[in-house]
Amino acid sequence: MVRVVVDLNRCQGYAQCAFLAPDVFEMHGEEALLYKPRPDEAHRDDVVRAVAACPVQAILMDRSDETVTVGEASDAR
Repeated sequence: MVRVVVDLNRCQGYAQCAFLAPDVFEMHGEEALLYKPRPDEAHRDDVVRAVAACPVQAILMDRSDETVTVGEASDAR
């Protein structure tokens, strides 16, 4: 299972996530981000790329076996 959390206070609206995973992230206006907190498994790779591309590290992706943030991955077993 994939779970996405975005720190909307940290998000600066760069929209890299919306470009890389448009089925999960969507910009409304210039700064308002909407996202699916539990996207389909089919979007996992796109979400991983979006997490890595976020310039302010505002996106966290939690999987059943690990948590991925920009620049790191840890095993949560």
